[in-house]
Amino acid sequence: MRTLPDKVIACQVGPDLVDVDEAGYLFDPSDWSKAFAELIAAQEGLNLSDDHWQVVQFMRAYLEDHGVAADARFAIKFLADRHGLDKKAAKHLLFDLFPKGYVRQACKMSGMRQPRAWSTG
Repeated sequence: MRTLPDKVIACQVGPDLVDVDEAGYLFDPSDWSKAFAELIAAQEGLNLSDDHWQVVQFMRAYLEDHGVAADARFAIKFLADRHGLDKKAAKHLLFDLFPKGYVRQACKMSGMRQPRAWSTG
């Protein structure tokens, strides 16, 4: 369930404060930093690998290029191309990397705003 996007909470990220919604998604994706991603990963119990960072970098670049967050099918295609996998194997890899879900973990870590509704692939 989506939280109220207009309820803003200040979150301490290193020496900086950034605004997040009630669920911890960035209010403004331009406030994203590597420290924010590491904070979310720690909260989610993720040990970040190179594959995690590649997905985060892909998502940040997609947002910059398209002005919107990439949905899961684009992240799955990215992983398939990067690892030479078919769609099914790439989908499994995405959900191995982010076991609590693409939106909850990958999108939040990448600094995306919380979506209203989203296909997870």
